[in-house]
Amino acid sequence: MPITQYVLLSAFLFCTGIYGVLARRNGVLVLMSIELMLNAVNINLVAFSAHLNDPAGQVFALFVIAIAAAEVGVGLAIVLLIYRNMHSIDLDKVDRMRG
Repeated sequence: MPITQYVLLSAFLFCTGIYGVLARRNGVLVLMSIELMLNAVNINLVAFSAHLNDPAGQVFALFVIAIAAAEVGVGLAIVLLIYRNMHSIDLDKVDRMRG
């Protein structure tokens, strides 16, 4: 399979993730969009690693997976605390918590 197909898939997933981060108000959906962006990066890393016959991209993909797991744990903890205090996970309402 040519590498352009992987790059196009990755670009589509990354753009979908950026749209989800910028357009969504729900905290859980924003976290899912960030995960989508990280998976797009992983596709690029593995595709170029296979294309260049260099295992470094696959090693970096494993690091990205570890970072994504930590981000999910911390992100969901923050969303749960926001829900506990505000009874909503709308990110526009979080801005009112500054004062």
